[in-house]
Amino acid sequence: MVIEEWKKCGIATKFPTYRNSKLVTVESWLKGKRVDDEAEGLWRINDGIYDFTDFIEKHPGGEFWIRETRGTDITEAFEAHHLTSAPSKMIEKYKVRDAVKPRIYTLTMHENGFYKTLKRRVAEKLKTIDNSPKQRSDLIHLGLLVSIFLFAIASARLNSLLFLALAGTALVWTCVTAHNYFHRRDNWRMYTFNLSMLNFCSWRVSHAMSHHIYPNSYLDLELSMFEPLLCWIPNPHIKSMMMRYVSWITEPFAYAIAFFLQMATRIYYSLTHTNIMYWHDLIPLTIPLSIYLGSDWPLVLCLRQWLYMTAIASFAFCVIGLNAAHHDPAIYHEGDANREDRDWGLFQVDTIIDRGDLKKSQFLVLTHFGDHALHHLFPTLDHGILPQLYPILYQTLDEFKGELRECNHIEHILGQHKQLLRIKPNLKPPGSK
Repeated sequence: MVIEEWKKCGIATKFPTYRNSKLVTVESWLKGKRVDDEAEGLWRINDGIYDFTDFIEKHPGGEFWIRETRGTDITEAFEAHHLTSAPSKMIEKYKVRDAVKPRIYTLTMHENGFYKTLKRRVAEKLKTIDNSPKQRSDLIHLGLLVSIFLFAIASARLNSLLFLALAGTALVWTCVTAHNYFHRRDNWRMYTFNLSMLNFCSWRVSHAMSHHIYPNSYLDLELSMFEPLLCWIPNPHIKSMMMRYVSWITEPFAYAIAFFLQMATRIYYSLTHTNIMYWHDLIPLTIPLSIYLGSDWPLVLCLRQWLYMTAIASFAFCVIGLNAAHHDPAIYHEGDANREDRDWGLFQVDTIIDRGDLKKSQFLVLTHFGDHALHHLFPTLDHGILPQLYPILYQTLDEFKGELRECNHIEHILGQHKQLLRIKPNLKPPGSK
């Protein structure tokens, strides 16, 4: 498709290279982005090329973010992860030259646009905000973490299916809550995400760098990694009749094996391509080890119990995550009509319907991906303080003709299944009456 057509229907002027890979992974996404982004082998922010090689070890957020993004355009990620103007001034000494070619992304971040205006107001609000909810988030996370091991041991000692289910529930809630921490600078809580067999390093790419920046587009790994089992893009050329209706049947199976499939893919890629395993990939083994040490079960039964727990957590994680905010026929997906104002922040809101049934409980918000729109707009902020930002968000949305939509979990589940069936693009752009 020619560039002008891509500008009309997508967020980039190029079809992502990674989607032509035989095996879609975090590594193929990064490799494809380095081909597509016109970053000249360094780091691109807006129309500037920067060399952050000497800054990698100095980065306050940790080396990973800078090291892994070499050769890519990090404009939106840079803006979303830095709330003040200080980083923009600091990086000037690392600028090498202006970029040779224009950016391939059609989304904007104008100084007087929605997102930059909202960000300035939020930065000012944070000076007087009540930070005590952060401590409550930490306590909730710690309580869930301890509960995993207590319930897991109890399930073996009492041979109880109830405690097995509770252990699986504690595991998925700990995993979701840990997501509150891996968006930020390196910290010990992000490692607890790995208890699920997922890996926070991979998810910093597939979730924070891909899904958060380009939701519901061809650049969103959290869409492409589920294909062909689940396909939400409304394109009749890639979504066959079988993919539409059989997905309802394969969906529960896909949910139950999602955690195992992620680990298996990483192991396979490490054996056949480049090693992408870390020492913290061994963290999940602490669960069967604790069962073994806390009960009189043989090791093989402890491993079986752990696998059952993980399958429960995997299924619950997908029920929560895939029905959290992003999939409904009313939500923008790749191919739908774009709004005239291509502001990145408005694009985020257009790809989300928030779960209004979570907002009164910090526990539910943390364990069910609540306050989703604000989290997408400001991913480094603790979920506990996000509710204090709603007045500013609503005010700014009113000024820029945006709308934050809400529904409950059942409505999201129904909408997500309708989206699996949808093949016709929405012709009315978001924000139109």
